[in-house]
Amino acid sequence: MLTTVTGSPSHARAVLPFARAVGAAGHEVVVACPPDLAAAFDDEPVTVAPVLVALSEAAARFVPRIEALGADPDPAAVVARVFAGEHIVEEVRALRRLGAFDLVLRDGGEFAGMLYAEELGVPHLPAPSGAAHVLDPLHVGPLLTASRTELGLPAVADPAALAPYGRLDCMPPTFSFAPSWLPEADAYRQDDEVDRGGRLPEWVAALPAGRPLVLGSLGTALPMMQAAGRSAPGGPPADPAAGLRALVRGANEVDAEVVVATAGLACDVEPAPHVHLERWVPQPLLLQVADAMITHGGYNTVREAVRHGVPMVAFPQFGDQFASAGRIAALGLGRHVDGPSVAAGLRAVLDDASVRGAVRAAQRAMLALPPVAAFVERAEALAA
Repeated sequence: MLTTVTGSPSHARAVLPFARAVGAAGHEVVVACPPDLAAAFDDEPVTVAPVLVALSEAAARFVPRIEALGADPDPAAVVARVFAGEHIVEEVRALRRLGAFDLVLRDGGEFAGMLYAEELGVPHLPAPSGAAHVLDPLHVGPLLTASRTELGLPAVADPAALAPYGRLDCMPPTFSFAPSWLPEADAYRQDDEVDRGGRLPEWVAALPAGRPLVLGSLGTALPMMQAAGRSAPGGPPADPAAGLRALVRGANEVDAEVVVATAGLACDVEPAPHVHLERWVPQPLLLQVADAMITHGGYNTVREAVRHGVPMVAFPQFGDQFASAGRIAALGLGRHVDGPSVAAGLRAVLDDASVRGAVRAAQRAMLALPPVAAFVERAEALAA
């Protein structure tokens, strides 16, 4: 099985449990990814091929092409260009050097793997992905058709079908975040600890047990976008640290212990004594003991929070995060806020029993799903 992943570390964590399960079952798994994501697969039963383009480099390339869409581009067109633009031709050519495979498992926003599967004549499946939820086939389809033409691939019957062999998800169908253009998923239980061997920091264990514990994080993509040095129209904010500053200001106002993962972004807002800034924290472990989470709405985080029954304050920054935040609110799993309302949203989530009840219902539905290990049988059937 070839596994293709692009983007941020969260994208790697979305495909890792499935790749791990297939590799542990004795099948050969090759992971094609950018060099900066290779470490996510250390000590796993896979072979890593760091042949895809890093997100920060890709973002710098995409900006001029997105600017060419006009002064006020359609956000759906921007997202399509970022994930399915001209770069995938180069990446398909890189994948060719890896040889033949019987099945392709791809990050839901990664399309070089899809086109290479078409070239090999083998099935392909997208892994759980927030990006896939906002990749409108009306915009993605023509881009993929142009890449097929350049690569010498035959046209497909339905260019708008982005998951013709089905798709994978880790949210229960009754709490789906997927749009209508995607088929119903084969749903598996979210892994409770994707990164194995972690431990809770001792200073977290020593925090006052009689106060609510809140985890705050705006994800791992913003620092990578900051490294690109430019902001695309409709893309990440020009000042990626602005959201972190707003998060810390809001956390300062709430009577709770708040652990904030900065992902390396600098924050010039002085945290209150009950607000603890750390570059990185073991998120799934903290979620096991958290009362709420302030999140950008990344789909990995959403699934992990539901897995542990944690209400969310969704503070989206860019891309599919806005769609996820809206769905969190619509399903009653939390609140959708902007910068000035982080504190109010957090207080509401901590005090609202209906939100806790909705998250618990989603958690129970998720726990009733089959484990990720059950995907191996599905993969074997597809490959056969």
